[in-house]
Amino acid sequence: MRASARFAVGLALAGVFLAGVDAIQTVTRNGRYLYTADGNRFYIKGVAYQEQGAVVASASNPFLEPSTFIDPLSDGTACTRDLPYLQQLGVNTIRAYSVNSSLNHDSCMQTFSNAGIYTIIDLSLPGNGSMDRNAPTWTTNLLDLYIETISVFSKYNNVLAYNVGNEVVIASNGTGAATFVKAAARDVKAYLNSIKSSALVGYASIDGDATWLDPLANYLSCDPSGSNSGATALDLFGLNNYEWCGNSTFQASYAGVEGEFAGYNVAAYFSEFGCITSPPRLWTEVGALLSSQMSPVWSGGVAFSYFPATSVQGQFGMVTISPDGTTVTTSSDFTNLQTQYAAASPPNSPSQGGTTSYPSCPQQNSTWLASNTLPPTPNSAACQCLENNLSCQFTPTTSNYTAIVGSLLDYACSLIGQSGGTCSAISSNGTTGQYGAVSECDPTIMLSYVMSDYYIANGANAQSCSFGGNGTVNSKAPSSASAANTVASSCLASATGTSVPTLPSGASSPPASSSSGSGSGSSPNAASVVLADARTLMGMGVLVAAGIASGLWTIA
Repeated sequence: MRASARFAVGLALAGVFLAGVDAIQTVTRNGRYLYTADGNRFYIKGVAYQEQGAVVASASNPFLEPSTFIDPLSDGTACTRDLPYLQQLGVNTIRAYSVNSSLNHDSCMQTFSNAGIYTIIDLSLPGNGSMDRNAPTWTTNLLDLYIETISVFSKYNNVLAYNVGNEVVIASNGTGAATFVKAAARDVKAYLNSIKSSALVGYASIDGDATWLDPLANYLSCDPSGSNSGATALDLFGLNNYEWCGNSTFQASYAGVEGEFAGYNVAAYFSEFGCITSPPRLWTEVGALLSSQMSPVWSGGVAFSYFPATSVQGQFGMVTISPDGTTVTTSSDFTNLQTQYAAASPPNSPSQGGTTSYPSCPQQNSTWLASNTLPPTPNSAACQCLENNLSCQFTPTTSNYTAIVGSLLDYACSLIGQSGGTCSAISSNGTTGQYGAVSECDPTIMLSYVMSDYYIANGANAQSCSFGGNGTVNSKAPSSASAANTVASSCLASATGTSVPTLPSGASSPPASSSSGSGSGSSPNAASVVLADARTLMGMGVLVAAGIASGLWTIA
């Protein structure tokens, strides 16, 4: 730690407690640009702020994505420790990739708000709390997770945006997943409007070939209804771009992507940047990104990463933290970025006053597979009604039931297939735009539905509901196929189309105002969080066998 560090910490803390709670301005999008409340153009001068969780290298994890996380906004002591360094960097925004809505974030959010630092919060969580790019769905458990997180953070005045996904689409053959991302943006935006939040709705994309990246960006900001409505459109498109390596030039690294986004209709920024393949990192791309040459298209970016992070490309990180968590040691990456951010002076133009047009959506072709028909808003009440009336219910013998749902679904659907039936009621297809009646329910309810299907098809034989001891007969449910179909159809009658999401039962309601929280307490998050929660149950190869196609009793 530098000799001046302790003095800097003292100054930073003094600034925090002397600053007023309204020191930070609201940032809104007008057309394709961001503006503060006083009408000035706002540029993101950011840094990724998330300690890396556990990473398990495997063939199924080519990007070395963490399987656990450490909430960076729940430890007030750590945020206070890092604040002077974030201020030395000159950042006005941090990006947090995973947060735990059950923890207290008052101290960190107040600290950063008083220092004029905004947050971009990714709503997904590692593993089961995010869209599975190989089997994407948009279900009640994921929507509930997103809404609960927004509700918890809605009291803070420095949330700039919520990301509904990060690198869900990574190649042309996976672009059908964009329908689920767009549905998530639609429902999150509807909820934010319902609670009168000014936070923006964003998505962070991996960089890729223009044949699918361009239509992805356009699709996420288009209007499938053709009525120039922004109801399903993003406010903020992020691009994780690492093209500028070493002491490159605009022409060599950014001219292409600048041209590709030249006519984009909503705000765009680099949600990650900072190539490590040509060390040392000079960060000279900052001078280009925050310049009059790129400001007509881009609204800044987020440098990756403040904390150490391992990737397939190598080691990122600008600081190291001592084992006892008290001391920060900076690297040349830190000082170089500090120099570049300090020198950047993007233009305060154009002035506020633009409007946004939402064009028609791109048509499908060989490299763009997403349908313009989106999945419905997941309906928890309808799914709960269905579950209560299913004749064979999933009652796992293990607390770690997330580990067995996928394999049980595959097994149950294979049994149904052998009997001549299908599992289309639980399947979703973002390319054809077809979504089964039960596909919006969480995978445990999908499993109960499929188990009930098999149970009824086998004459309501109790053994047909066992599934290795993981199923229980519901004596109050209909036992005949016709009666079961009638009840299921009644439950799911309202689970079509779109609606404004509401907080799940038992969750805390958002505050009446959007003023920043004033609590000074913190909830230290000393250990990584391992997800094993019904709210976050997603993926797990759930729909591998579900593609077979509809139950033996069919919901009308």
